[in-house]
Amino acid sequence: MRNSSPEDYNEGMTVFLCSKCGTAITPELAELAAVPDPSDDEHERDKETRRAPSTVPRGRYAIDPEPWGPPYVVQDDQEDPKPAQSRGPLVCREEGFVISAGVPGTVLMHPEDAPDLQPLPNWENSTGCCGPTGDEGLNRACPCGAPVATLAADCFGPYELHLDPVRTYAFSQ
Repeated sequence: MRNSSPEDYNEGMTVFLCSKCGTAITPELAELAAVPDPSDDEHERDKETRRAPSTVPRGRYAIDPEPWGPPYVVQDDQEDPKPAQSRGPLVCREEGFVISAGVPGTVLMHPEDAPDLQPLPNWENSTGCCGPTGDEGLNRACPCGAPVATLAADCFGPYELHLDPVRTYAFSQ
């Protein structure tokens, strides 16, 4: 991850809350001006989990302008496909390589900045090799049970948490 400078941050602190119950699901976070470039250095991956360093540092968040998660649509160019979503791997389904047509504007943050989020019952939408891939849809819930976020934490993709912009809201001070 590249080093951050003061001009990379917007002013003020923001807490994200569940739209269903109003519970704060993050501490105060400072906004980054843009999504950081994730590390692609294999040596920076955790030796035990094989997880990449988090895309966003602790205590910060960024708004991801790209679509994230389902639904997916078949890509036009099957000969030279793109990753299914920003910073993610290629995804091939029965119909061919797909790309996200999901909601843009998810809140991208360090997964450990939302410690009270829980996996959905029966680990729904959490399949992956070493952790959830993040390409199956919402897989983390508020303590009230409402699905609010998608964790991507598999060994071959990014390590990041996406808060759904409809199921959560921001309170800035």
